Amino acid sequence: MISVYLECDEGGQDQLIAELHERGTLGILELGTGLRAWFDSDAAIGDVIERYDGHVLAEASDEDWEQRTRDSFPAREIGERFWLAPPWNSDPASAGRLRLEINPGLACGTGWHPCTEMCLEALERHLRPGDAVLDVGTGSGILSAAAELLGAGRIVACDVDPHAAGIARSRIGPRVFTGSADAVQPGAFDVVIANISAPVVASLMPQFRAAARTSGRIIVSGFTSSPPVEDVIETLRRGGWLCVVTAA
Repeated sequence: MISVYLECDEGGQDQLIAELHERGTLGILELGTGLRAWFDSDAAIGDVIERYDGHVLAEASDEDWEQRTRDSFPAREIGERFWLAPPWNSDPASAGRLRLEINPGLACGTGWHPCTEMCLEALERHLRPGDAVLDVGTGSGILSAAAELLGAGRIVACDVDPHAAGIARSRIGPRVFTGSADAVQPGAFDVVIANISAPVVASLMPQFRAAARTSGRIIVSGFTSSPPVEDVIETLRRGGWLCVVTAA
């Protein structure tokens, strides 16, 4: 296991953190002037080190990695209602907030990415108690778990990756299936949410609209450029990333 230091100002840290997670980091520590990240010793990260004027600090012990990883993910508030906390943090949620537990070690959907954060805030504003929710590309199941906390009446989640679907199923139960939005009943959902990528959102938008009720809302994120959707109701921006709410 190795530890690397990467120079990065605060304005660019969110995007770098997202890239490091995609590269398989085992943990990240924000240091103000940069980031310290842990990787398996054979990780192919030479190009990242070069781009961010980084260097390998030292071989890291398992104990060092575990403590640093925990330090990297303190419990924190998101939006108006959520208290996002890793499983090892037993601090009570702030008054009036809902404890949303997520394991940052999962490969997909840690909850600390700006896109996930904005999706959670959009759910707060657009999900009404009793709504039926479809979570497409569910990953770790964090958005489905959040919808349940907000009082959703029915939740269906899906992911084309069987491994991700299995992770989500262990969290939110058998309502997760391997597949996509084309397999659900048409016109059955008040809220359709997908935190994926611009090309996938663009290709699946007809499926999202077919799955939603005429009065429903579609929440999409996972892109940095102009949203690949029409009839935009609300746009959230954070760290160069976008989340868009559109009419069904």
